Amino acid sequence: MGPPGTDACRAAGLTSALLAALTIAGCATPPGSPDKTSVSGRLSIQVDTSPGLPANRFTAAFDLSGTAEQGQLQLNSPLGVTMASARWGSGEALLVTPHGERRFPDLEALSRESLGENLPLRALPDWLKGRPWPGAASTPQAAATGFDQLGWTVDLSRFAAGAVSATRLEPQPPVGVRIQLDGS
Repeated sequence: MGPPGTDACRAAGLTSALLAALTIAGCATPPGSPDKTSVSGRLSIQVDTSPGLPANRFTAAFDLSGTAEQGQLQLNSPLGVTMASARWGSGEALLVTPHGERRFPDLEALSRESLGENLPLRALPDWLKGRPWPGAASTPQAAATGFDQLGWTVDLSRFAAGAVSATRLEPQPPVGVRIQLDGS
């Protein structure tokens, strides 16, 4: 066991990497879809303070390819060093970080077991296309700048410039995700 705080720092870093991996991994589309995902860009995530945990911020460049059923995601530091990669398919999700690899039966299990909560992975592909997910009720925001769905507020005010952000205030801790796609 390392010095005090080392495990907490690793856990916070892994949580950030997992949250990033899950957020982007949810941006895939079903197999055989004409718009199979192959995107890159920048990702910024902020998890606010919650009881017993400090605020956590994470920024990375990403490359994503594949579909909801099979794909690969790589997260890179601003210097181009691979921080984490995720691969999923055939009933398994694999997360690889400098601290080792962990296997999960699917992306939802990875989210639940690593973060203690489920993220709206199935909704994210539609959100990145600028529309609510058809699998749940949504409420448009005033001035057509986005919508509320599944407890998240999706801001599309900069969608034409390739920017999408989503914020969840409840349950605690509040989480904010901002994605800027390359080429936009």
